[in-house]
Amino acid sequence: MIGVGKIKQYSNVLDKPLSKGKQEVSLSAFAFLFSELVQYNQTQVDNIAELERRLEDAGYAVGARVLELLCHRDKGNRRETRLLGILSFVHSTVWKVLFGKVADSLEKGTEHEDEYMISEKELLVNRFISIPKDMGTFNCGAFVAGIVRGVLDGAGFPAVVTAHFVPVDGQQRPRTTILIKFAEEVTDYLFVLHYVRSDVPILSSYSNLVVFFPVQGTTKRSKVRLMYVTRLSHFGFPSGSP
Repeated sequence: MIGVGKIKQYSNVLDKPLSKGKQEVSLSAFAFLFSELVQYNQTQVDNIAELERRLEDAGYAVGARVLELLCHRDKGNRRETRLLGILSFVHSTVWKVLFGKVADSLEKGTEHEDEYMISEKELLVNRFISIPKDMGTFNCGAFVAGIVRGVLDGAGFPAVVTAHFVPVDGQQRPRTTILIKFAEEVTDYLFVLHYVRSDVPILSSYSNLVVFFPVQGTTKRSKVRLMYVTRLSHFGFPSGSP
């Protein structure tokens, strides 16, 4: 054996550095593994909705771990606290790590304020999938929807995330749209945050929302504390949490 240099040995995998180096996975190997995942889960369910739910659950676990990795490696354990910031993080950083490119588009819903859409002309998990006619609108993008939900949930922005096929004029295959509908506590938090920053007194009738009256002489620090307590209460913590 010809030695070309010493390679540092690690007794524990946790001791290995989280390298930022370029790491690629064989596309054919991934396609085979994902196909096996779909086929196995197909034998465990009785309907398409349950199959998509199982794929989403599998993706959720991936998303939670991707968030932990990227925050620890690239952000010094800091996480996005802004809605547009976390959406941009998913659309660009997460997508590039998983699929080697930024998502094709990120759009805000036109009908509902709490909805956003990430679209891909040819989502990787649907690229080599041929769906039988008897399976109707089954979408393997449910796996990616689960990844997105895992990232958002871990960052403190719970949402319902679903995958949909959208026909495109002039194209044989539809594009895949990941629809993100944020939970009520997220929109309530953003509502309060807006008024905290604008110094406008509010009395909200939202359920479980802390009533907030900024008064003359209230410091910015105390305002932030009130906002933080409001957010914690939405995530199941007592309103008296620090």
